[in-house]
Amino acid sequence: MIKDRYTIISADTHAGGSHAQYREYLDPQFHEEFDAWRGQYKNPFRDLRASDDRVRNWDSERRWGDQERDGVVGEVIFPNTIPPFFPSFVLFAPQPANAEEYRLRRAGVVAHNRWLVDFVEECPERRAGIGQVFVNDIDDAIADATWIKEHGLRGGVLLPMFGPDVTWLPAYFEDSYDPLWAALQDLDVPINLHGGAGTPLHGDPFGVGGMIRMVETTYFSQRPLLHLLLGGVFERFPRLKVVITEIGCDWVPDFLRRLDSTVKALQDGMQIELRFKEGTIPSALPSEHFAQNCWIAASQPRVSDAEAGRLLPPGRFMWGNDYPHDEGTFPFTRETLRAVFEGYAEEELRAVLAGNAAAIYDFDLDALDPYVERFGPLVREIEEPLTTMPEGANSALKRAKVSH
Repeated sequence: MIKDRYTIISADTHAGGSHAQYREYLDPQFHEEFDAWRGQYKNPFRDLRASDDRVRNWDSERRWGDQERDGVVGEVIFPNTIPPFFPSFVLFAPQPANAEEYRLRRAGVVAHNRWLVDFVEECPERRAGIGQVFVNDIDDAIADATWIKEHGLRGGVLLPMFGPDVTWLPAYFEDSYDPLWAALQDLDVPINLHGGAGTPLHGDPFGVGGMIRMVETTYFSQRPLLHLLLGGVFERFPRLKVVITEIGCDWVPDFLRRLDSTVKALQDGMQIELRFKEGTIPSALPSEHFAQNCWIAASQPRVSDAEAGRLLPPGRFMWGNDYPHDEGTFPFTRETLRAVFEGYAEEELRAVLAGNAAAIYDFDLDALDPYVERFGPLVREIEEPLTTMPEGANSALKRAKVSH
């Protein structure tokens, strides 16, 4: 540990390959179908064509140049670009609804996982990659998770999130997933749930429907966690590790209080017209399972998140910059940290900025020291309260002191 500087690991960044790169990682049997798909594909992010910003997804020199100027020396990597055969951005794309969609889209995520292995290998001490799986076929999901583990993607797996409009996949509290939970537990692979997915569509995504979807995102992003906590999953698989990312954390204390209150009342024999089956009511409180099994990565956190982070179980609150997304903290990470974590003790902040992420994602903090010595922000710099906004402050910085 460099005593006068902070180590910063972002627990939420995004990366992905270009279509040309993905083709090289795609099984050759899919090349003809890929070429036909690519020929008809229309980029939903056409605004990026006029700039070189999209290269931040795969150009390590550009990427580390940005991150290091911001003081970040390590990153946990979620997907970002559009893999082969996907209809839209990977996190928001609807789940495959039939066998043909599944066949092609699984080939796409396999290509991404292969690409990610090589991307991580460019600087393995600094990157923890998160591989992708689908849950349409549990045997395939287990096979893909095993491959992810065996090929060094120590970030674990990104579990698909889907809303109530997806009726062909069972909810995560159903015991049909138990073989997958057992495999992930035995592999010691973290499960990652990324905010923003699983929200039903409401008409025009760029009209009122899109605005409503944006507001509903937090609720629907919490939904898989709710299912796991109340569905007995953590009772059956007590060594599962679940990380929920990019929906802040100021909602967590009240969320757990409400769940605990409901479960306590049911345990105490609350009079209610519903008659639950034996074994339905959890024997432990949701907050106890959360403390045992769950972590929170709060991207672009606000003061309210920092305050709530102190109420979480020790070691469970992590920071993320959401690079390279526009809503992330870059290029004002130092200023945002000064605004959000005013009053945090040094050791407390060291855990949030690096120690907690290192523990679950298996970073070697000593291996990061040479980068920290060059790029890490000084402790005294971050301790200085932010009293004025810098010129050109981005939305993450402007919103830092605003409660959700």
